Amino acid sequence: MAKRVALVTGANRGIGCEIVRQLAAAGIDAIGTSRDLAAGQAVGRKFGVRFVTLDVTQPASIDGLPDQLGLDVDRSGATPQGRGGIDILINNAGISMQGFDSSVARHTLDVNFFGALRVTDRMLPAMRAGGRIVLVSSGLGAAGVLAPALRSRFLSPMLTRDELVELMESFVRDVAAGTHTPKGWPSSAYRVSKVGLNALARVMARELRDDPRRILVNSGSPGWVRTAMGGSGAPRSPAEGARTPVWLAMLPDGGPTGAYFEDEREVLW
Repeated sequence: MAKRVALVTGANRGIGCEIVRQLAAAGIDAIGTSRDLAAGQAVGRKFGVRFVTLDVTQPASIDGLPDQLGLDVDRSGATPQGRGGIDILINNAGISMQGFDSSVARHTLDVNFFGALRVTDRMLPAMRAGGRIVLVSSGLGAAGVLAPALRSRFLSPMLTRDELVELMESFVRDVAAGTHTPKGWPSSAYRVSKVGLNALARVMARELRDDPRRILVNSGSPGWVRTAMGGSGAPRSPAEGARTPVWLAMLPDGGPTGAYFEDEREVLW
């Protein structure tokens, strides 16, 4: 039986690096992505995994991803073609920027939310039956950071992709206009990006409900981890932080979908 194939974005350091290590140790053909290919390849040599180049903010980079992986994916997004496919997609690439203004809001959402959305859309036609999509989120993305009226829109079971995208874009516009606080947003682009990811898991799970491939889509928090982003005072190691994303990637058939998890337990976010 052919090995399962996993693609992990932002895998050259921190939690992503540990995710590819754990997947490879479990016998999965793990492939990492990095904006800096040399940095990724250094990790790849250490763990025996392959790395490809990806900048999740650049549409051309995302569009070329299947070619780097040797996959013939119809560019219309209609069907997988010919060579192989992937079984697991873990959207781990993320940033947390200093300061807060419309530029920070725009770039943070472009990486953390829109990057994950676009990479998933590009790779979805190449996903095989029983596929798993994992969005690496954060406990800081709890919907409680939003004012009640805004929170109800994100938590609506009828929320559509277009509505979610418009909500995320409206945050950037409101920050630029200086109206984000009265409109119910927190002054944290990172938090909003993770709220969006959690909502995206629900939206995509509903979109894929009738897909015969039975793909599961979930978001999960690694917790506060000792990484360049989390800082040296965080209580968890990268190995501990990778545990829930890896667990979600290996859920059995019939497992949960459209949910958010912390420490391998579903949590109402």
